[in-house]
Amino acid sequence: MTARQATHAGSWYTDDREQLDYELQQWLDNVPEQVTEVIPVGDSCPVPVKGIRAIIGPHAGFSYSGANAAYGYKCIDTQNIKRVFLLGPSHHAYLKTCALSQCTEYSTPLGNIRVDQELVQELQDKGEWRLMSTRVDQDEHSLEMHLPYIYKVFESRIEQISLVPIMVGSLAFETEQKYGKLLAPYLADPENLFIISSDFCHWGSRFGYTYYQSSEDNQPCDLSARDGRPNGVPIWESIQRLDSEGMDVITQLDHVMFREYLDDTSNTICGNHPISVLLAAVNHLYPKDAQNRDGPRLRFVKYDQSSKVCSAKDSSVSYASAYLWLPC
Repeated sequence: MTARQATHAGSWYTDDREQLDYELQQWLDNVPEQVTEVIPVGDSCPVPVKGIRAIIGPHAGFSYSGANAAYGYKCIDTQNIKRVFLLGPSHHAYLKTCALSQCTEYSTPLGNIRVDQELVQELQDKGEWRLMSTRVDQDEHSLEMHLPYIYKVFESRIEQISLVPIMVGSLAFETEQKYGKLLAPYLADPENLFIISSDFCHWGSRFGYTYYQSSEDNQPCDLSARDGRPNGVPIWESIQRLDSEGMDVITQLDHVMFREYLDDTSNTICGNHPISVLLAAVNHLYPKDAQNRDGPRLRFVKYDQSSKVCSAKDSSVSYASAYLWLPC
């Protein structure tokens, strides 16, 4: 047996089992029993959400995004789930395809999660996949940062579930569609849950992205450090408006529309390819022109920023959590 080690424990989050369990439980307990949907604004829903088939959640250090991620995980109805597909972007290894894990289990300070080797082989037989080396697997944080929450919410039946980790590369639009079509039958299965790992806007010169729109009526521009505090709306408000536009597009469940948004804004949503694969899978199951009020529904339930940027010299990362509901 080859276990993927929890290489980011002790730095990105605590490696103390009791402390980690306490923190996760506190964040989950702080989620209200009725969560307010932030995109679109206004509606609320009781948690967990019956019929949930996927969530989107952040993968930053838990001190930054742990509380946000709890909103997505609190939406999960764990009762009938047998398998968790975990899709995350590759931050270090350059891929033009998707890659599967060669490990038999993934370790967390709380305990280990079994990898579904039979299904990994089934996927390999159906499409073009690369295999992650152990080093590449353990270097990547976008998958690992979800493992403690997965273990925690499935704790009472952790032996009954299995994990399918998928590292998603920098895919062309057509390749996103190909993997979406391949994964669509698994998304349609109510015994499967998809977890999509993504942060949202990475803003600041250290990220090479300083998009700013002083008002909704003005054209966006790129700021430089010497611009200091711009005269229009605060930078953090411009970032929030940019992210909100992107989240609204994602709730439309339209792969083409999301790609157009990314082309227009270049928003640094690091998990845009995993999100796109999810949208492509939904569009394969429910063609956009056939969707109706009783069709699939994606809603964002939490949005945060690591800091409220006021000066062009500052930086921030945005975090968002969402759930996807599909008709039974």
